[in-house]
Amino acid sequence: MTTQHALTEYLLRLGDSNIILAQRLCEWIGHAPVLEEELALGNVALDLFGQARSWLEYAAQLQGEGRSADDLVFGRNEREYRNLLISEQSNGNYADTLARQYLFDAWHYYLLQALQHSTDEQVAAIAAKGLKEVTYHLRRSSAWIKRLGDGTEESHQKMQQAIDDIWTYSGEMMMTDAIDAPLVAAGIVPDMTAITAQWQAHVSTTLTEATLCCPAQDSYMQRGGKQGLHGEQLGFLLAEMQFLPRAYPDAVW
Repeated sequence: MTTQHALTEYLLRLGDSNIILAQRLCEWIGHAPVLEEELALGNVALDLFGQARSWLEYAAQLQGEGRSADDLVFGRNEREYRNLLISEQSNGNYADTLARQYLFDAWHYYLLQALQHSTDEQVAAIAAKGLKEVTYHLRRSSAWIKRLGDGTEESHQKMQQAIDDIWTYSGEMMMTDAIDAPLVAAGIVPDMTAITAQWQAHVSTTLTEATLCCPAQDSYMQRGGKQGLHGEQLGFLLAEMQFLPRAYPDAVW
């Protein structure tokens, strides 16, 4: 496997995870519990859409097949997507959405912090720009974990259940495979050992402050999203997201 091929796959994983999570967050528009949260969810989704475009444009450039970021988003089927499984999980109740978001944000924050020092100048630039946005995302979602965890008896119970339910999808974020090895050796992406320790420390501290129990770090973890193996719910999400450009491929604004 060449370094360029590995980097293209890595960029697809980053871009796809962002675009799928952003699409999930947009499902709350018109249904969020309060107006302020609806605006916040929309802003987080827009940040993720923007970052996804940057990663996918770079991936398309490396593929050299004349495709654009839009082509990658709207022209691939479920098995061609490389997003993390945690990003495609359904919204559930608001505690479910925030638990998913917090675990993703903590991983995203430490990953971008490391990627801004990449030996690949374009990766470093995209990461540095996205880190400013993700710093806010993590501050917001961790605050909500504490507020609901240490809130009423009902909010505590729902947040604990949400953390317990989404936990099995968190391990994939830290897993590595043959795609990572040549990129780590070239200094393009970080080794996940340090990021895993940072993520675990942040999550443990936040859940303790929220009076929540942290599930066992060695629990069984779902995997396969980065290799194109997804749950059936991703197909429904893509069907909605891709309907217009697939039904009217020549449509223009």
